Amino acid sequence: MRFTINNRYFNKEELANTPKRIRKYYKELKNSSKFNFKVFDNQSYNQMIILKDIEFASLCSHHLLPFIGKAHVGYLPNKKICGISKLARALDKFASKPQLQERLTNDLAKFLQKQLSPLGVIVVIEAQHDCMRIRGIKKQNAVMITSAITGVFRENISQARHEFLELIG
Repeated sequence: MRFTINNRYFNKEELANTPKRIRKYYKELKNSSKFNFKVFDNQSYNQMIILKDIEFASLCSHHLLPFIGKAHVGYLPNKKICGISKLARALDKFASKPQLQERLTNDLAKFLQKQLSPLGVIVVIEAQHDCMRIRGIKKQNAVMITSAITGVFRENISQARHEFLELIG
């Protein structure tokens, strides 16, 4: 059976399970933010640790449309380091709810600063927002870039940004 909305045809079978799929999706989002952030003693490493090109997807809290991109995370360890997958899991934790990209960037940096007590953290996120691509202004290739910087990186912001951006390419 087919029906129309605003002169567009829809197949009833296509939409029959949509509410169930949406509930399942929201349940996935809710559960994806739980993980164990395990840290280890840092014996002697005193250089920047970076994980770059971490893919993610989140929902814009303004339009409930996806924004998709990649994050680059760096920190200068003090007494603790973490398993490299924990940086990606931390990103997923904060990306798993509707929000703004600016908040995602800040929340991730604050979380890492709190968990690792490093000398400093840098987070750069690049994303394309479907609210810009499929509605409104309809700009297909616009990329929003946000950053959050803490600790010693903030004190010598120019040099830290330069080194970090050089390392992530």
